[in-house]
Amino acid sequence: MNPRYLNHAKTGRTGRLLKPLGGMALALVAATLGGCDDHTATLPARAAFVRTEIVQPRDRQSSITLTGEVQARFRADLSFRVSGRVLARYVDVGTHVKAGEVLALLDPAEQEADVDAATAAVLAAESQLRVAKATFERQKALIASGFTTRTSYDQAQEGLRTAEGALEAARAQFGTSKDALSYTALRAEADGVVTARSLETGQVVQAAQPVFSLAQDGDRDAVFDVYESIFLGTADGRDVSLALVSDADVTATGHVREVSPAVDARSSTIRVKVSIDDPPAAMTLGNPVAGTVKAKVQRQIALPWRALMAVGTRPAVWTVDPATRMAALKPVTVAGYEAGEVLIKAGLEPGERVVVDGGKLLSVGQLVTYEGDPS
Repeated sequence: MNPRYLNHAKTGRTGRLLKPLGGMALALVAATLGGCDDHTATLPARAAFVRTEIVQPRDRQSSITLTGEVQARFRADLSFRVSGRVLARYVDVGTHVKAGEVLALLDPAEQEADVDAATAAVLAAESQLRVAKATFERQKALIASGFTTRTSYDQAQEGLRTAEGALEAARAQFGTSKDALSYTALRAEADGVVTARSLETGQVVQAAQPVFSLAQDGDRDAVFDVYESIFLGTADGRDVSLALVSDADVTATGHVREVSPAVDARSSTIRVKVSIDDPPAAMTLGNPVAGTVKAKVQRQIALPWRALMAVGTRPAVWTVDPATRMAALKPVTVAGYEAGEVLIKAGLEPGERVVVDGGKLLSVGQLVTYEGDPS
């Protein structure tokens, strides 16, 4: 047999054998791939498991607590009415004094000299008045007898009136001098506690220079420096609950008595004074006190802070459609934040199912499952 024919026959036979084998391989691969495509298409989408809850609005009453200080309703700065050198000081800061009690003394030497001079002036004026009276009486008798002139009589009468005026002036100066002498003793004007002192023995003080501050006994105020934004809320009346910071068992009630009309330029706060009703004995001056004000009751939806997400820059929460069990991101309006909770003011309706845990990896339209899912 011709070798070329053999080679041709071999090649042809080999080709005929390879073609069927190649078709079978392709069919097997196609069937395999087709089976894979069919399997992938029939696999259901995996649902994400989340924790949800049905939201319902509840009546909530928030409160604000600030720290202030117990102060006297009436406080006065005490000072000497005359100048001089301090001879003695009898009280210190924190001393409780009674009305009329001497707090400090000035050296009275100058005032005593003025009193002595005023006394001498009174004695001289009284002597001049006696002489003037005698002269007038004599001229009065002489003019009745016709032995003096009208001019002399008028001069005697004018001298009497001048002497009387001089005596009145001398007596007034004497009273002023005695008052100045009494002013060398600084006395408490009312019962109270000394809260500040700015003088020492031997110091020279000027008239009207404040040397003591006296917090008077009686009514007490709790004074707070608060930020202006607090007044934007809706407080439930003007009542304030008070308690000592050092001892929460010491409590009292009060009401807002005064609100400063101006904002402090340094601290950007407004001073509020709360009148304390029947303050307990332990609530003394200077004690730090906590004041709590309750806001009006509002119906709000409270969610755990884990439920809060975001759409761009706006807060949002995941909700679940009960029919399709698909997640949707819904923008909401936040009313405030509390420990462990966020308060929703708008954006949710009562009865909606909200994702409270597991929403970090959700996407819009994703199928979810949750506890108690009927499906």
